[in-house]
Amino acid sequence: MNLSNDYSILTDKARLVIGSTTKLFIDGYYQEPTKGQYYSIVDPSNDEHIAQVARACATDVDKAVDAATRAFETGVWASMRPHEREAAMLRLAELLIENGKELSELETLSSGKLISNTRAFDVDFSVYTLRYMAGWSTKISGQSIDLSVPYLPDEHFSGSTMHFPIGVVAAITPWNVPLCQAIWKLAPVLATGCTVVIKPAEQTPLTTLRLAQLCIEAGIPSGVVNVITGYGSEAGKMLVEHPGVNKVTFTGSTGTGKLIGATAASQMKACTLELGGKSPVIIAEDADLTEAIPGAAWAIWGNHGQNCCAGSRLLVHHSIYNQVVEGVKEIAESLKLGPGLNPYSQMGPLVHKEHRQNVLNFIKSGLEAGGELITGGYAVEGPGAYIEPTIIASLSADAHMVQNEIFGPVLSVFSYRDDEEAIALANSTSFGLGASIWSKNVDRIDKYFRRLSAGMVWVNNHNVIDLALPFGGHKDSGMGKELGYQGMISHTKIKTKIYKRNLGSL
Repeated sequence: MNLSNDYSILTDKARLVIGSTTKLFIDGYYQEPTKGQYYSIVDPSNDEHIAQVARACATDVDKAVDAATRAFETGVWASMRPHEREAAMLRLAELLIENGKELSELETLSSGKLISNTRAFDVDFSVYTLRYMAGWSTKISGQSIDLSVPYLPDEHFSGSTMHFPIGVVAAITPWNVPLCQAIWKLAPVLATGCTVVIKPAEQTPLTTLRLAQLCIEAGIPSGVVNVITGYGSEAGKMLVEHPGVNKVTFTGSTGTGKLIGATAASQMKACTLELGGKSPVIIAEDADLTEAIPGAAWAIWGNHGQNCCAGSRLLVHHSIYNQVVEGVKEIAESLKLGPGLNPYSQMGPLVHKEHRQNVLNFIKSGLEAGGELITGGYAVEGPGAYIEPTIIASLSADAHMVQNEIFGPVLSVFSYRDDEEAIALANSTSFGLGASIWSKNVDRIDKYFRRLSAGMVWVNNHNVIDLALPFGGHKDSGMGKELGYQGMISHTKIKTKIYKRNLGSL
């Protein structure tokens, strides 16, 4: 199979990006970076440079935050009614549908993801996200309560609460699901009446820049949505530290998230951190293996293992261990590696070769620690950032490869004797994002749900997400929630009103 993307099959709009130069999007239009600096976007299927993107400096960050502040405090957005915000969001959702093919192609070009995935998750799921959050625009409410105030027995008081938009939000997104993550952060911003400066991952900014343009077409006023591009250590850091930012929402590595959290705390900013994971997939002896084996395989091979919730640790009851591992191995070895634009590819390249080398280093550390290579373990020769899906057994629970997030198609497999051992193994890392239990026993399922250290627990499935439920982890996997009511309301600040009632005239 040819491992390079075929650009001739792109839509006309997506093809225009090849060889283009893209600016920053601030206050409703594209602007040159102040220092005139740009960097290259690379197609990970063939290592070719496909576009030049602006590299923001401190002055550019100031401009973006100032534009967001004006839109929030004095612009049209500040006076727009909830139903008008809802209508704008619904128009934006329709524009995503109309431009879906272009957006999914752009995403595949820079990320290496399969075109079917970029369409299903980065486009279609984003449409669902916008529509869901748009509904909250007209439903944000407080409470009213008759107060006791026991130390003033001769007086009567009532109280109420009201939610107000928190202000300017700094949103920093990762490269594994670029457009979808941008929408996850943008949708509650729009629903609550906030404004935003988005800093996409430096490798995958193309769809976020296009999204900003679509926001203007949807009738969202200038300055509400701004996009700065560049490196996380520069533009991202400056954005987090900016005194004009009221909330930071970040998805990425735990190490970076801790630094962002410390900065936000020092300035008393609200903060939501969705960080790394080392999610266990636990297959009990009574599991339906016709579902559990492919479920475990795609828990790790999906999106090439580049998921924060990837099921990177497989824990199998000893009585079915060999059968399960052999089944997952067969699926791994059957996968067709190829470029994301090819509809027959089942796994594309990793996001870039530097990341692939990081993954290979983890594999090497696992083998040096005594791991047994079941399958894979090697990079694919030639251009692109391809790597074989890999399974390693016989590692100790405290091995470096087992304890740390790899963010690639690498699976550690373990055998356990009973539920207590499985729960201990599952909880033996510093992460707590997701976990899945595969079983038919209701009591066993309830026990695992209660005792697993994870923000998300899936039963007979893995990594299924819906907008109605909050998403987020425990421990080193982050703080705060995205999605659902909780993800929306975290973009507001609450005020309390207490008023004295005169009951004499009643």
